[in-house]
Amino acid sequence: MSGTADLPGWTHVYSGKVRDLYVPSSALTDDDTWTGDPLQLSRIVLVVASDRVSAYDRVLEPAIPGKGAMLTALTRWWFDQLPDVPNHLAYAEDDRLHLPAIPAEVADRATLARTLDMFPIECVVRGYLTGGGWKEYQATGAIGGVPLPEGLQNGDRFPEPIYTPAWKAPLGEHDENITYERTIELVGETVAEQLRAISLETFAHASIIAERRGLILADTKFEFGADRDIGIVTLADEVLTSDSSRYWDADAYRTGATPEQRMASFDKQIVRDWLAANWDQAAFEAPPTLPHEIVEQTAERYRALLDRLTLGL
Repeated sequence: MSGTADLPGWTHVYSGKVRDLYVPSSALTDDDTWTGDPLQLSRIVLVVASDRVSAYDRVLEPAIPGKGAMLTALTRWWFDQLPDVPNHLAYAEDDRLHLPAIPAEVADRATLARTLDMFPIECVVRGYLTGGGWKEYQATGAIGGVPLPEGLQNGDRFPEPIYTPAWKAPLGEHDENITYERTIELVGETVAEQLRAISLETFAHASIIAERRGLILADTKFEFGADRDIGIVTLADEVLTSDSSRYWDADAYRTGATPEQRMASFDKQIVRDWLAANWDQAAFEAPPTLPHEIVEQTAERYRALLDRLTLGL
């Protein structure tokens, strides 16, 4: 993928829409007979968050300057706020790992992580009715098979947060909203219950932290994998960032005169709105180039959320 860095001592093995994965080159050269997935061979992966931005399952141009570093900083901060939730972080100072140095050019947007056996589930938790959930509620009165009270309006808070998982599709395909019963079929009842419980508990804890900073955590998604040594369910990927979550300003939510003012989010909604107005999303048609002012406004919203949460500004 365009923009992938060549990192000494590390071998690029995979790129998603916005992140690039590397494993220590020695993990591959030590076993020249290995022909399978390199992420299964290596115990450590270097996750590098790019500045790429995606919407409607397409990677857009240009990138958002500083985005990768901001999302990485926010994920690190959230992991520190969630000490009771096992996570995938590994540490370079662990001499047992014998890791190459992390190059300075990616250090501010790189996460050293233990490889996990990932579950194919996006664990979505919603505290408020908005986005795709609002559209589904209007059509069915439910979200992801979870029945909801009648008469709710866009932006309303649920009596209790709801868990509405999705099946994580391979790169290039659309994720699919699924019922909780379907997650049991995919990962088994024990793991399905753990994913739901940890997701709801983590969302509740994070919501309190956000509220103290004048923010509403409207919804988010978590991803988990199984620790390969002990099998424990482990939090992975980015956590509670602008790309994985929807945050609103609490004062604006209470006083805004329009839904747009009440629910102005600290994420790439600016990009989505501009694309919706300027592109018909035809599969064969490349999305248009983002205007400079849209890129700048999006970067400002990412920065504002990082500062509000980590600095209390």
